[in-house]
Amino acid sequence: MNPNSIFKIMQLRNKFQNNHPKAVAFLQNVLLSGVPEGTVIEMSVIKPGEEKVTANMRVTADDLEMMNELKNLKE
Repeated sequence: MNPNSIFKIMQLRNKFQNNHPKAVAFLQNVLLSGVPEGTVIEMSVIKPGEEKVTANMRVTADDLEMMNELKNLKE
């Protein structure tokens, strides 16, 4: 990967962390503790002037396999 691209991604990551520290802490806490198969992840979005939209997914073995492959890519 291009070193300039890595630097830019790191800058964007740091900016996101500074703008949303509670969200980053929440995600780190949940992800670092592990997400076993069968876990339900629920997401909600409220756009200005619109009703809340919520969706959820149950983590499968295939999802965990994909996440492990993605982790291996960065190593």
